[in-house]
Amino acid sequence: MSLTMAEKIRIILRRRGVTLAQLAAKTGQSRQNLANKLARDNFNEKDLQAIARALNCAYEARFVMRDTGVEV
Repeated sequence: MSLTMAEKIRIILRRRGVTLAQLAAKTGQSRQNLANKLARDNFNEKDLQAIARALNCAYEARFVMRDTGVEV
């Protein structure tokens, strides 16, 4: 079973020692808005890129066809 995006973000927050309020400030949104997105696991591509930059991480979105292994 794979982790949700929200779970991955929470793991990185703990490892980096960053609070939700700090991440919200770094990404230009309110703490409440970010908390809601985490609770719903509802992020768009722009959100994920901003979060990755704020947490000094690389974010790579890709599709790989499971039956052939071909990356699109």
